[in-house]
Amino acid sequence: MSTTSGRLLALLSLLQSRRDWPGSLLAQRLRVSPRTVRRDVDRLRELGYPITAVKGPDGGYRLGAGAHLPPLLFDDDQAVALAVALRIAATGGAGAGFDEAAARALHTVRQVMPARLRHRIDTVAVTAVERPAAAQVDRDVLLALSAATHAREIVRFDYRSESPPAPDSGTPAPHSGTPAAPRRVEPHHLVTWAGRWYLVAWDLDRADWRTFRIDRIRPRTPTGPRFAPRELPGRSVTAFITDRFRGGREWPCRGEVILHLPAAQVSPFARDGIVEELGPDRCRLTLGSWSWPGLAAAVGLFDADVEVVGPPELAAAFALLARRYAAAAGQAGDAGQADDAGAGAATGRAG
Repeated sequence: MSTTSGRLLALLSLLQSRRDWPGSLLAQRLRVSPRTVRRDVDRLRELGYPITAVKGPDGGYRLGAGAHLPPLLFDDDQAVALAVALRIAATGGAGAGFDEAAARALHTVRQVMPARLRHRIDTVAVTAVERPAAAQVDRDVLLALSAATHAREIVRFDYRSESPPAPDSGTPAPHSGTPAAPRRVEPHHLVTWAGRWYLVAWDLDRADWRTFRIDRIRPRTPTGPRFAPRELPGRSVTAFITDRFRGGREWPCRGEVILHLPAAQVSPFARDGIVEELGPDRCRLTLGSWSWPGLAAAVGLFDADVEVVGPPELAAAFALLARRYAAAAGQAGDAGQADDAGAGAATGRAG
């Protein structure tokens, strides 16, 4: 590599590492004159890098964003990290329909890598483990919400209600699948939880923080006006989302029971439930589900005596399941008696 080419790469690397660079400091770092720095900046501009001059006592330079993506410069660790991230996204880790684009980007990046780096990323095997299918997120909706969140602009959207409960669940069915009144929110964060995308926002009509599943959002245009960011409750976005989901905002049905089991035996299988130790052989379990019978059935999986703390809907769901199970047991008993009677008759004829 010639001295000039090596210096251009070094200059580009410096410009990528911080927002503004005084010309005199660039000259000092590259051990050249300010005039040489100006010439090298002009060469990079000819290659497509949008470098702008910054006003100031000494003057300076800034690497901006252009209409076209120029060649990028990565060190070995950055290149490998980028390739691994693209590989994870290509297996569906990013969601929102980005997997195909990520696969194409990975192919492009891998082609221009030196052989030593291609070998490093080829040894990273990522397997997508199948999980229950989640609702697909519209990529345009995700990008629109992301832009509004970044610009701090109020958004309006229609929000579909959750899926209706299973038939004969004992839970009244909402008007599912139909838009409710338009929501007006201040969008603050886009997050993923358990394979789904959510919008964390301040609901202006309800004067409270809300989480919205993005696959249920249909934005309205235009956005605006702009708003001043509010302070999110909790120590962080992660803590807020965890507390919010565990607090029952996400599950339409949430109940509390006392299990006659040690808390240590319940905790590993409580999913996102909250387990509170009440003694050596008793614990309190707060758990959520999409329906009350589903919640009662989930509690029954622990194979222990249960005391229902509340709400009354959960107790009614246990009674509903008890009737169903008793009927099923009765049918099994009738079938067994019929088999015994048939076997006895056959024995009598044989005698």
